[in-house]
Amino acid sequence: MSIASESAARMRYARIAGFVYLLLIVLFMGGQFLIGHITGSGAFAERTAQVVAGLPLYRAALVLQFLASVFTVLLAYSLYVVLKPVDEHLARLALYFRLGEAFGGLTTFVTFAALALRTEPEFTQSLGAAQVKALVDLARAADFSSFNIGIVFFSFGSTLFYRLFLRTPYLPRVLSAFGMFASALTFVVAVTGLVMPAWGNALQVGWIPIFIAEITTGILLMVRGARPAQAAAIVR
Repeated sequence: MSIASESAARMRYARIAGFVYLLLIVLFMGGQFLIGHITGSGAFAERTAQVVAGLPLYRAALVLQFLASVFTVLLAYSLYVVLKPVDEHLARLALYFRLGEAFGGLTTFVTFAALALRTEPEFTQSLGAAQVKALVDLARAADFSSFNIGIVFFSFGSTLFYRLFLRTPYLPRVLSAFGMFASALTFVVAVTGLVMPAWGNALQVGWIPIFIAEITTGILLMVRGARPAQAAAIVR
């Protein structure tokens, strides 16, 4: 591949990465919002009735979160293409970590299984309300753990990608450094959630920095891409 072709590919993949950064936030947060809106509050029976009433939309919300895992693969590969000229080995390692995050998120089938337990008559009639609630609670705990395990992979991969960005002019250095900090902070949040799940709600503030970093990164990459003149200034 010629130098011009490689530069064009990096420009294209940088813009793809920027778009997918923003898309992932929309998919994940949109899914979370819909699930919370449909489920509402109240006792288990009341929440189940609300889920049954809004079942198609609830399933759509789960699909949105599944698609976030799928598009994470595209983001990881796009970032790898953009950043491998800086350090191919480090970029590949970051790619593998982000793939680990994506495959960890594919445990959405656990949530679909819990949904079947709550809404399918054969389960509710044969198991009884108490057993169904216990199994749904178990599925929720498994989903919470798999999410945090996926975030551990995300933290390493995202930190490495931002470390590579720090050696390029593609992003402002302060944003790359902030992205490294925000990515590392998610590791603390995820591990604390695994060790002390009761602290889950109190740790939500720890997600704010990475949302700021990724939204800003997404906008800049989508608008600016990775120009050939910038590639010449890469610090090796």
